[in-house]
Formats: sequence, C-alpha cells, structure tokens
Amino acid sequence: MDIRVCSIYDACVWFCPVLLVLMLPACGASVVIQRDAQFDVTYDDTVTSDNQTIYSYNHTVSRNKTEGVRVSVELLSESAQSPVLFVVRQKQAVLSFQVPLILRGLYQRKYQYTQVGRTLCQPPTKAEAETQFFYVDVSTLSSAGVHYQLRVSRVDSFTLQTDKKFSFNATPSQPQFFKYMFPDGVDTVIVKVNSQKNFPCSVMSIQDIQCPVYDLDNNVAFIGMYQTMTTTAAITVQRKDFPSNSFYVVVVVKTEDEACGGPLRFYPLLPDQLLDPGNRSKTLDVIVSPAINSEVYVMGMLFCLGIFLSFYLLTFLVACVENKRYDTVFEEAALNLKHDAMLCFCVLDRSLESVARSRQESLSSVEEDDYDTLVDIDSDKNIVRTKKFLCVSDLARKDKRILSKKYQIYFWNIATIAVFYALPVIQLVITYQTVVNVTGNQDICYYNFLCAHPLGALSSFNNILSNLGYVLLGLLFLLIVLQRDILHNRALERNESTALECGIPKHFGLYYAMGTALMMEGLLSACYHVCPNYTNFQFDTSFMYMIAGLCMLKLYQKRHPDINASAYSAYACLAAVIFFSVLGVVFGKGNTVFWIVFSVIHILATLLLSTQLYYMGRWRLDSGILRRMLNVIYTDCIRQCSGPMYIDRMVLLVMGNIVNWSLSAYGLIKRPNDFASYLLAIAICNLLLYFAFYIIMKLRSGERIQCLALVCILFTAVVWGFALFFFFQGLSTWQKTPAESREHNRECILLSFFDDHDIWHFLSSIAMFGSFLVLLTMDDDLDTVQRDKIYVF
Repeated sequence: MDIRVCSIYDACVWFCPVLLVLMLPACGASVVIQRDAQFDVTYDDTVTSDNQTIYSYNHTVSRNKTEGVRVSVELLSESAQSPVLFVVRQKQAVLSFQVPLILRGLYQRKYQYTQVGRTLCQPPTKAEAETQFFYVDVSTLSSAGVHYQLRVSRVDSFTLQTDKKFSFNATPSQPQFFKYMFPDGVDTVIVKVNSQKNFPCSVMSIQDIQCPVYDLDNNVAFIGMYQTMTTTAAITVQRKDFPSNSFYVVVVVKTEDEACGGPLRFYPLLPDQLLDPGNRSKTLDVIVSPAINSEVYVMGMLFCLGIFLSFYLLTFLVACVENKRYDTVFEEAALNLKHDAMLCFCVLDRSLESVARSRQESLSSVEEDDYDTLVDIDSDKNIVRTKKFLCVSDLARKDKRILSKKYQIYFWNIATIAVFYALPVIQLVITYQTVVNVTGNQDICYYNFLCAHPLGALSSFNNILSNLGYVLLGLLFLLIVLQRDILHNRALERNESTALECGIPKHFGLYYAMGTALMMEGLLSACYHVCPNYTNFQFDTSFMYMIAGLCMLKLYQKRHPDINASAYSAYACLAAVIFFSVLGVVFGKGNTVFWIVFSVIHILATLLLSTQLYYMGRWRLDSGILRRMLNVIYTDCIRQCSGPMYIDRMVLLVMGNIVNWSLSAYGLIKRPNDFASYLLAIAICNLLLYFAFYIIMKLRSGERIQCLALVCILFTAVVWGFALFFFFQGLSTWQKTPAESREHNRECILLSFFDDHDIWHFLSSIAMFGSFLVLLTMDDDLDTVQRDKIYVF
C-alpha cells in the first residue's frame, strides 16, 4: 500500500474523532456527562444530540505483563436516525467506531452490525508499573434518544503462551487479536489458527506491536502478513522481522465468503440498501509453536546431498564392473566376427569359381539372371522402407557422421531453449517472492504452510532444496552418456567391427538432450516452488513435456535412426504442446468451445502421426490424399479383404489411437480444471504405451534383457509406484482458492523438514534417472549382434 495513503488514514483515525467530539458542543450538544466507570460492568444508557457521555477508566500497566482491554457495545434502539459514535482515547492511541457499524462487501454491498466489540491497542511502557487512564466518549447527532449498552472488560488471555491452545469467538464486527512474545532461544515460530467450520470466511494477520491495530475486514490487509482461511491457517514468523520481539495475532471474520470459495450473496435491489449479515460467528483455536532450528536445516541439506551423491559412488562401482565385463565380451565378439568373415570369404570364393567354370562351359547363350535389371533395389528408400520385414541395417544406411551431427542439434537446441527460458523465469519468481515479502499477502503463493521453512527471502526453502536431485542426477546421466560416447568413438577410431557393424547405432545427441532436460526440470521446478500458483505452473511442467517427448523420440530412434524427426520439427511440436498448455490454463476452465477445438486437434494429430509411423514417412499430405485413401479402402477392404502388411505396427497404432481417443473423450466430457496435468497425462500414457510395446516386441523377437537393464527396470518401476503415491497426497492445489488449498496442508513427515511433496521430488528424480538408464542399457544385449539380424518394430 502507498505510504502516503497509510499516513492519511492514520491521521484520520487519530484526529477526526477528536475534532468531531470537540465540535459537538458547538452543534448544540450542551450537556457533557463524565462518570467514573468500572471494568466488567455493563452500562445501559441513552444518548442524544443534546448530551455527550464520557466514561473514565483507569488500570495499571506493567512492563513485564500485558493485559488486554476489550470494549463491547450493543445498540438497543431499532431505528436510530443517526449512528452513535464511540471514541476511545488512550495515552498513545485513539480508537473510534460507529454503531451500527457498516461494513462493505463486493460490489458496494453494505452490511449493518449493531453489536461491536474491539480490543484496545496496548502500547508498551518503560516503567515497571504505571497507572493509565483512558476515556470512552459516546455521542450522536440523533435528536431522538438512542439506547445502547457499553461494557469494558479485561482480556485475561491476551498474551498467548507457547504450545498452549486458546479458543475464542469472532464476528465481522467483533474481531480479536492477541499478543505473543518470543521466548529466549526461539527465533522462529509458526502460528496456527484452526476452526471446525469452513464458513464464514476469515483472515489471520500477523502485525507489529504498534497502534492502531488493523482489525476490520476493510483494513486488515494494510500491514503485516495475512492469509484468508476456512478451517486452517498457518504463518511462520521470524524474530528478525519484529524488533520488539513480539507481535499481534489478529483474526478477522470477513463480511462475505467469496474470497474463500463460498457463494456470493444476491445483489441489493436498491443502491444503499443495507443487507442482513446473518449469523457470522466463528469459533477458532490459536496455537503458537516453535519452528525448527538451524540444526534441522543442516540435517535436511546433508540428507539431500547424501542421497544423490551416493548415486555417483554407486555408478562408479557399477561402471568399473561393467567395463571389465564389456572388454571380455567385445573381444570374444570380435573373434567370432573375424571367424565368420573368413568363412564367408571362402564360401564366396568357391561359388565364384564354380560360376566361372559354368560360364566357360556354355558361352553360346546368356542367362537372364546374369544381369540385374533393378540395380537400385537395395538403395531406393521407397523400396527398402516398404519391405514387410525390416532390419536395423535397412534403416541405418545414412552416413554416421551426418546423423551424429543431426542428433547433436537436439542437445544444442535444448541448451539454447533452457537459457532463454530460465532467465526470465528466475527474474519473475524473484519478483513474486519480493511482492509476497513486501505486501505480506500470503494468498499469492500456494505453499504447504504447515511445512514451509523459510531461509533468507525464500518462504519455503525445503520445497526448493528437494529439487536438487533432478539437477545432480541429470548431471550424473550426462557423465554416464559422455563416458559411453568416448568409448564408442575410441572403438570407431580403432575400426572395431563390433562398433561399425553390430548393435543399435550409437547416437548420443538425444541422450545429452534428455540429461539437460532433467537438470532444467529441477531448476524450473525449484523456481515454481519459490511461489507456486496457477500463473507459473507452466514452469513446473514445460520440461516434463520435453522429457516425455525426447524419451519417445529416443525409443523410436533406436530402430529407425535414418528416419527419426529432426530437432527443429521435434521442438516445434513440443512448443505447440506448451502453447496449448498455456491456452488451457488461461481459457480452458469450463470453456466448452476450447475443449471441442482441442479434442478435434488431438484426434487429427493422432491420426496424422499414426499414418506417418505406419508408412515410415512414405506418404504425402496433399490434394490427392482423399482419393488415395478411398482407393486403399476399396482395394484392401471391399474388393478383397486383406490384413495389414505391418501387423506389429498396426497393433501399436490401434492401441495408441484407442488410448488417445479415450483421453480426448474424457477431457471433452469431464473438462478437468488442471489442464496442464491433463496434457502431461496424455504424454505419459503414450510414452508408457510405446515403452511397453518396445519391451514386448523385444522379447518376442528373441532378444534378451541383460541383468543391469533388468535391475534398472524393476528398480525404476518400484520407485515410480512410491513416487506417485506421494504425488497424489495433494498438499495444496491452485485449482481452488488459497483458503481452500490450505485445508489440504499437512505437517512435515521426514526429519521435521520435508513434506510429502518433497519426497515426491526425491523419488521422481530417482525414477526419471532410472528410466533414462533403462533407455540407455536396454539394448546392450545387441552390441555383439549384426544389424541385419536385429528386427525393426
């Protein structure tokens, strides 16, 4: 809020009531009645414009004990011409309010309250004990008598005790606030307010010890930190933010429930019509507990580093064992290949000799098969790719150096994308965190407030730290790929036959891109958790789409190296996915037109991709596509009923279409609010389907899965299962209002530092790393098998 506005407001609060009281005698109020009043006594009086009543109270204020004082007023006259003004004058503060109290809601709706209760601000005193006087001035401009009741009482439980629950009631016109002092040795506390009722909607605020206290619905957001709440609110408070080592806990019940996701009241028929607020009393509990200390922070960081650095040690040990085994295997494979080559040469030599003798014996005629009239039958890609049974050698005919450069572009492109994407993201989330810290509005960010541990300017450091696994394991995967790349290049330099002619062609560009994407997922997920909300959820999901897309491309590239998509087209498609993700988040909620358009695009894209995969790219999308489709239907389905030429591919594509059409129908019918997660579910379902098909076809083709790859598959599957369990705990959700989201908040469950979502970060990073290792090692059994014996599926 603008400082000038606050200054004007404070000046009005202090001086306007005093001026009004001083001006009343000049307006005709000739009688001023002053009486000594007692605490806990109800005064039943009448006031008119001709008289003014001043109640004088005194109480003892001590430096080591703060005693709250509460003023309660009820207006008994039903139809007063003018409101009654109550001004409470203290030594260092002035509080004023009128009865009936008019509070505004949305769209200028007005609610009238005839019962008002306010707690007086208690400025600190330097003396050991001091007797202070304060006065309650009662006046009105109504010529008719206005009947009221006044009661001033002490609040015995005004100072909250650590770890002791206190219950109280509050209404919009009867807010409550309490004082808390940091005990020695405690630098951070968490203030929790709970209620058994969702509504009425309320607000908890943490304010410094100063007057006035902003404890009404229309001013509670002016200073300090605040949250709206239904059943739960929690704010972590640090001693360094409060020089007096104490603060006020303010609880205000709002006039309307719209901010907490409740229904909105009807519009008034008349512009100045006063609405009945109804019963908006709420019972709440408040408890202040010490937060974790620095030792827990250190333990949490060491635990996080220890888990992921242990993978580096384990990888080193496995690499040493595997290198020894691979050396033995490749030596045996090289000997076998040399022996096979010698046999082939001898057989070929004998066959050539026999052919030469036969030709010499019969020179009078020329056989038809002496000449090959189709010299390009083994080089024309249209012929090769339409063979019924393909081998990897058929789709690995291009120059290896050109393909390697082509796939390296994947890495350089994603590195460029990462830089241009991450820099503005980091700038934006720093701005978000600054806004939260400056305004105190904790409804901006959807944390798990029961387990949000601040560090410096960050409000939830643990949710950021737990993303470290993505970065460290992504870097480890890059190192593993680099080691394999170096070994493969050395084998090529030595012209080893196993590297040149055997196994799945080794292209590492996509692996480098996958490792980079995993590291970027960690960085951007950490940025998202600086201030999680629906406007920046895209940061957390963008590289998840990248990872899913790159994994599918890598699976396809294994057996189709010559015809895999280029980096430019692949990233263009992923950019389109992210574009639709943004549109869905902004416009998709409850928008039928958007869901119809998206479903149509989804189905068309599925059909086009299916056609591309089935025909290995040997088809054209042009004006004659419909004619060719009708011709195929007539010849293959009507004229003669023939099955598909490529049965395996057809099975995969039919299953893929069933899954995607089902997901499209689900989205069109249910229209889920979380469109980004729905889009991610589509990508993951397609990836899992393709991966399962690949494994099944691999085993069906007589290939085997080696021990290391099998261990990775089983380990990854188990970790994914546990990870998804913690993911679906749902500690917060930006699909609801901030107050409703806090209903899902839970306490920390690991080391008093990490919550369920942090464990999801740990496990999912490990599971993604394991999934990458599966892709890297699952075809190691083919490293000694010639490519013309490896089937394409």
